[in-house]
Amino acid sequence: MQFVSWRGFADDVACAPGAIVQRIALLGVLLTLAPPAWAVPSFARQTGYTCSQCHSTPPELTQEGRDFKLNGYTLKQAPSITAPARDKSTELDLLTAVPVSGWFATSLTATHAAQPNTQNGSVQFPQALSLFLAGAWSSHVGSFVQITYDAQADHFHMDNTDIRYANHTLLFGKDLHYGVSFNNNPTVEDLWNSTPAWGFPFVATNVAPTPSAAAIISGPLAQDVAGIGVYGLWMNHVYAATTIYRSDHLGSAQPIAGTDSQFNIHGVAPYWRVAWQHPSKNNYLEVGTYGLHVESTPKGVSGLSDRYTDLAVDVQYDRTLPGVAADFVCQMPPCNDVLSLRGTYVHESSMLDATFAANGATQSAHHLDSVQANAEYHWGNRVSFAGGWFSVSSTSDPLLYPAASVTGSVTGTPESNGYMLNLSWWPAMNIDIAAQYTGYVKFNGGSTNYDGAGRNASGNNSIYLIAQFLF
Repeated sequence: MQFVSWRGFADDVACAPGAIVQRIALLGVLLTLAPPAWAVPSFARQTGYTCSQCHSTPPELTQEGRDFKLNGYTLKQAPSITAPARDKSTELDLLTAVPVSGWFATSLTATHAAQPNTQNGSVQFPQALSLFLAGAWSSHVGSFVQITYDAQADHFHMDNTDIRYANHTLLFGKDLHYGVSFNNNPTVEDLWNSTPAWGFPFVATNVAPTPSAAAIISGPLAQDVAGIGVYGLWMNHVYAATTIYRSDHLGSAQPIAGTDSQFNIHGVAPYWRVAWQHPSKNNYLEVGTYGLHVESTPKGVSGLSDRYTDLAVDVQYDRTLPGVAADFVCQMPPCNDVLSLRGTYVHESSMLDATFAANGATQSAHHLDSVQANAEYHWGNRVSFAGGWFSVSSTSDPLLYPAASVTGSVTGTPESNGYMLNLSWWPAMNIDIAAQYTGYVKFNGGSTNYDGAGRNASGNNSIYLIAQFLF
């Protein structure tokens, strides 16, 4: 889920180009770190499954969960109104109840050092409130549609959305599951928890400062684009998908002029994904690659463009430890412990001709590299422990990454790295209480006085407490 406020972005039109790009990049990281949507009870009501059948802990998918998503969210045991197709009539397969769910989150965030002229220890009640239309629409069509109330912006907005048509056939005598996805966030259609939209961290504060750069595939386009793509899984091993995106600036007049937007896709932006999975009784391995190419005309739909090409690799390994979980951490037998290892590396090459011409960068050619790796131990389905490392480095550019209190870089680089530690407790399958600590070794290019205003990287270390309720 995305909880970053868009309030004030219209004011950026009057800002220096470098500051605009820096703020957009910061937004991208915030979107990347914002908590994703969880398992929703409407899926459980539709399928008759408990949450733990599709999730080790939400939103991390088990093999059953990946299959459910692959097949368009359409598996159901709930009562339906049905009619078969005949010569002069079409079929009907409609749930008797609308598949609606809700989500409420409240949180507390405290940083090691207060941000200037602000109160430390921010309480959000709520941090966010979401409504979901999540379930089967017909035999082959289903959805995950999320609408979220953002407390900081004080309005509802369209959040992660994935509407699918799914079917299956044989290809060279082997099973092929295929489909079409309509979605609004690159990687949101993915089946794994190693890509940006559904990756670690699974909860995140929207209060504490975050590094000022991220790859364009890692959040800046989230909910600001509309895409249509196709996907397929062959022999239960080989997965491939491709999607094309266009800008869809919600809240802007149509047709789009793009004058208030840093990213206006010129033509279409292609996304691609290839993965190989090998499930077995107690082991699961996925390795893959994905990428995105975007040509964007900042602050308009014509003129010079900025071009971004992201190439990424990812891996996910799950080891099931049968019978290890003790009874008191097992909400619904059989319960197993699960060890999960995940990682992703993104390399971004960019040519910022438009930004350079507007004096927003000292050069056109840039690169950015980001790494995220994490390990998680699920103790039954009631408790999980997770730790992760993250790193981002980029071409130094004092115009693109200028000095500024808290959010800036005195060295002109967004280079940052650090770690996260998370403890989550599920007293019920639809209730999560979590504590997460984020520590920075380096922030925006330095460990001490990184912003030129006396702030150290460790000043942005944060403790984040969150309670989430799904209904």
